[in-house]
Amino acid sequence: MTLDELNQLDDKAACDWFETTCAARRWVNAMVAARPYASAEMVYSQAVEVWQSLAEADYREAFEAHPMIGDVNSLRAKFANTKHTAAAEQQGTAVASEETLESLHRLNHEYLNRHGFIFIICATGLSADTMLDALSKRLPNDTATELANAAAEQIKITLLRLTKGLSDPTTQEATS
Repeated sequence: MTLDELNQLDDKAACDWFETTCAARRWVNAMVAARPYASAEMVYSQAVEVWQSLAEADYREAFEAHPMIGDVNSLRAKFANTKHTAAAEQQGTAVASEETLESLHRLNHEYLNRHGFIFIICATGLSADTMLDALSKRLPNDTATELANAAAEQIKITLLRLTKGLSDPTTQEATS
């Protein structure tokens, strides 16, 4: 998708496109309303500014669109539009040992039970062992700290997805 194509999409198509990068509805609506963008950098800047203005409920809405690390097939049908993206972002789990995968599964559920949302980490380029280490370190944190940590990781994920989407010519076909 080029920047010009993004600016020319009707509002529904633009919502659909932005939702593939972040599922928080208020964020999506603000990104659509801010069009047209003069540059990709303005898209990224707006993404951060809007994200930082959102409330806890919006963050949690975005988190719900993610599968648990190592469990890509757990995505619900309503979030199927991010399934392929999430699978590519979690490639580090594809070569993990059974022990590491079992630990990720167990600790992910402990994290969810403790904090009320899944563990969010910008997994691109990380091995399963690295993600497991981060999960182990973050699990004991209080929920307020983890909400801030997860929100910081979510905007990293969103920016990566925006960058990829604006440089990937095949995304136009996917949003048509």
